[in-house]
Amino acid sequence: MYDILVYLFENCQQYELSNEKDRVAKKLSAAGFDDSDISEALSWLAGVAREPYRSLAPLPDSGAAFRAYAPKELAKLDAECRGLLIYFEQSGILTPQTREHVIERALAVNRDGLTLDQLKLVVLMVLWNQQTPSSRLIAEDLLSPATARLPS
Repeated sequence: MYDILVYLFENCQQYELSNEKDRVAKKLSAAGFDDSDISEALSWLAGVAREPYRSLAPLPDSGAAFRAYAPKELAKLDAECRGLLIYFEQSGILTPQTREHVIERALAVNRDGLTLDQLKLVVLMVLWNQQTPSSRLIAEDLLSPATARLPS
């Protein structure tokens, strides 16, 4: 599913994902992706578009509150992943509402736990769906391997 998400980010427009799902599915199939993976990815992306936390009252910022993780969240997001979420929130990349949306989408992935790179992709897809201006700016950093960014 993650390969499909990267492909969509690099090759599709937000409008296509929202309004031309059949065309996108055909495009993915022509690119060689498996039908079950395409279905899983498009279903997961539909959940990204729902933005479940938009209607809730604003959450306190990370400086005024502590985010405790439920056992189910701890099982899916290891300490490194939770640390990345804290970093993104403290850097202003994620708001508390966006963080909750990312956590909700991370829990929706049909895998036991997420790797750091998979979580980065979840963050990127949530930001991209919200058409956050910074999503394109941070995409390269999120999608590149950590070792590629380290000086020799």
